[in-house]
Order: sequence, then structure tokens, then C-alpha cells
Amino acid sequence: MQQITFMDRYPVFTKKIVKSETSFKSIDEIIAYLREKIEADPIAIYIGIFDHYTYTSGLENHEIADEIKDAKNIMCCFGDKLLVPEITAVRPRSFGVVLMEDTFVVSFLHAPSPKANATMIEWVENIVNI
Repeated sequence: MQQITFMDRYPVFTKKIVKSETSFKSIDEIIAYLREKIEADPIAIYIGIFDHYTYTSGLENHEIADEIKDAKNIMCCFGDKLLVPEITAVRPRSFGVVLMEDTFVVSFLHAPSPKANATMIEWVENIVNI
């Protein structure tokens, strides 16, 4: 898993997974795996799925890079504390799962909770092992 700064301001964790490194064959299989992990977690709550590719491609004026074949987000929240109003600006969490020609790219924005970050990193890293 690599930590990058996207657009010079957003701290993002991202992992490129070559299709041959995982048994998952589609975005939907990865999304289902992440949903299982979210629903099994004692703190996390599943919120929903956003089909980013279908939404964007359906707009009258849109651009999608040729190498992007599909893109979905699965949303969840790890919010076990609500101590300041500003925390709501960085919640809920979202995993972006993108299908490229021969890879999957899974990314998420750095969370304010070290425990949530560690959990999300573990889930994404384990995609390679399954």
C-alpha cells in the first residue's frame, strides 16, 4: 500500500493489484469482500455503493480516461467518537475500486483515526492474498 498526496493536498492510500495477484475477477467481487469486512467489524457500518463509472459516463459532458474500465465506491463509517463538529467533514469513509486493463486500483482518503486507517490498510492488503 502506498501513501500519496493527491492533487497536492489530499492524503490518499492506494494499492495497485495486478489481476494475477488475486482471485477476485471483478470490482463487484472486491466490493462484496469489503462489504463483508465492514459488516463484520464491531465499529464500522456499511452505508452504500456508488457506481462512479456509470454516473460519470451518463453525464452529457464527461471525460473518462481510456484505461479506466469501471469504477465504484463503497462507503462506510468508523465513527466511534463525535467530539467536535468538524469531524463530520471527514466522515464517512469511502474505498474507491477501479478496474484498469490488467489491474485493480483500490484507494481511500487518510482517516483521522489511526485504528480505522490500520483496519482499511489491512483489508486492502489482504485482497492480494485472496
